[in-house]
Amino acid sequence: MKRPSSPTGRLVAQNRRARHDYFIDQTLEAGIALAGTEVKSLRLGRANIQDGYAGEMGGELYLFNAHIPEYGQAGRFFQHEPKRPRKLLVHRRQMNQLLGAVRREGVTLVPLSIYFNPRGIAKVELGMARGKRKHDKRETEKERDWQREKARVMREKG
Repeated sequence: MKRPSSPTGRLVAQNRRARHDYFIDQTLEAGIALAGTEVKSLRLGRANIQDGYAGEMGGELYLFNAHIPEYGQAGRFFQHEPKRPRKLLVHRRQMNQLLGAVRREGVTLVPLSIYFNPRGIAKVELGMARGKRKHDKRETEKERDWQREKARVMREKG
């Protein structure tokens, strides 16, 4: 599945802890069904997806625990609920593949980022994630430190 190396649109929210806490096996881009005030709030760059995850509800794929705060300039009757489940828009075949992996292999669907694509449409980058143990996190950190040290030495020598 296609992974945007750097979304050409504007990045709204990023889940930096996801790559620290999980092994990301595969990523995919999904659309997200939003209310008008949610889009306006996202355009202001206000969202938090740290605790978010995707799962099944009523045979559809939804994003849970993603916090998009209320839009301050809208009246109180037009506001949305900040932590409501939001429907993810993916092809039926992709959804069946993702939900099958969640059921069989015990992977978690984690939102990695929310951004606007070049056409101005809000997208979510989802990752199929397997949990890391503490020793895995230490090993990853050690590798990252070694790469940083190696780059520093190469700059000084060469």
